[in-house]
Amino acid sequence: QVQLVESGGGLVQAGGSLRLSCAASGRTFGTYSLGWFRQAPGKERERVAAISRGGATTYYTEAVKGRFTISRDNAKSAVYLQMNSLKPEDTAVYYCAARLIIEGPWGYWGQGTQVTVSS
Repeated sequence: QVQLVESGGGLVQAGGSLRLSCAASGRTFGTYSLGWFRQAPGKERERVAAISRGGATTYYTEAVKGRFTISRDNAKSAVYLQMNSLKPEDTAVYYCAARLIIEGPWGYWGQGTQVTVSS
């Protein structure tokens, strides 16, 4: 039982940076693994990054490795995605998601926030 709300999206030029935030409700926030996904029109949803309950383990899709960083603050019930060196191909709606079981279903989703990278 968790609710997720993303923020921080916007329009940025190629090479710029954005930080996405996902605020979550629930005192059991720390029991969830968290992920960031993105979806561009006409394309399949892509898992961008994920982080384990304690934050010790992270995953990044190859396309964003070295540019994006996922982090979480369980005390604040928040997860972040720092995006640097943005490219036009990063343009998409970004969603945060949560799951209770490793490799289980991503059963909880935010509403999404638009990221647009120009040029």
